[in-house]
Amino acid sequence: MKKNILSGLMIAALVVSCTKSTSKTEKVENPDGTVTTTTTTVSETGLGVDTTKIDEVKEKTQARIDAAGEKIDNAAEDAKNKIDATADKTKENLHKAGQDIKSEVNKVGKDVKNAAAKGAGKVEEGAKKLKEDLSK
Repeated sequence: MKKNILSGLMIAALVVSCTKSTSKTEKVENPDGTVTTTTTTVSETGLGVDTTKIDEVKEKTQARIDAAGEKIDNAAEDAKNKIDATADKTKENLHKAGQDIKSEVNKVGKDVKNAAAKGAGKVEEGAKKLKEDLSK
């Protein structure tokens, strides 16, 4: 990426340095005796500069920049897909853990009910024995 930026800057510097500006000042005396001054600036590319080579380098640089942009986009898309896949897997694992907890809670609830029923049965037996003992 740094190479692409540097090559772009080099091309820009080359184009700017190869531009030649010339200023021409003309003084014209009018028939009424007044003087009019006209300044003209002309910009032209320097002698011996092949603009086709500059255009070719610009095209290559743009192609490299586009390729780097595509690589960045692809990497971002891959990262997004990995994150989505991880999120989906985590969601499935949490759902499974929730189901496991629910089934274990149901088992514990049944065990508590059975223990309470047994305890209630023992209390009833104890109450019957107490009643019998009291009635004797």
